Amino acid sequence: MRLVDLQLSFPSILVALMILAFLGKGILNVVIAIVVVEWAYYARTVRGTALVERRREYIEAAECLALSKPRIVFRHLLPNCLPPLIVILTMQVARAIALEATLSFLGLGVPVTEPSLGLLIANGYEYMLSGRYWISFYPGIALLVTIVVINLVGDQLRDVLNPRLRK
Repeated sequence: MRLVDLQLSFPSILVALMILAFLGKGILNVVIAIVVVEWAYYARTVRGTALVERRREYIEAAECLALSKPRIVFRHLLPNCLPPLIVILTMQVARAIALEATLSFLGLGVPVTEPSLGLLIANGYEYMLSGRYWISFYPGIALLVTIVVINLVGDQLRDVLNPRLRK
């Protein structure tokens, strides 16, 4: 977990920029950079949830029944760790989309021949004050709406999957 803490201490964009400066442009390299940046959030969430679930009565009961460790992990512990992981997944998808758009806007993301909202915004950036603001405006609005909708879905999933909120 010290490696996770170390990674989370650096801004995501900085780590992604360093990785892409080393690897170069390309879709695969952008995917690698996003995975390297985002894995720490999943690791911290799963570890925290597993530590809480490990102290529950049903895990203790499974250990008293002398069930094997893999069976306890895969049949009891892991399924109860999935709801927070699903919520983190939706939130991190929005972060990954924003990170890819940022990297593409800066010219380090996907190649120019591939479609990207960041590239569309970058292509219209020089026309912002000339009356052709729509070249960057509409891709920016599309990016904003996409991220907001994904975050709203994540909030709804959190509410649905949280057992404390059920009546």
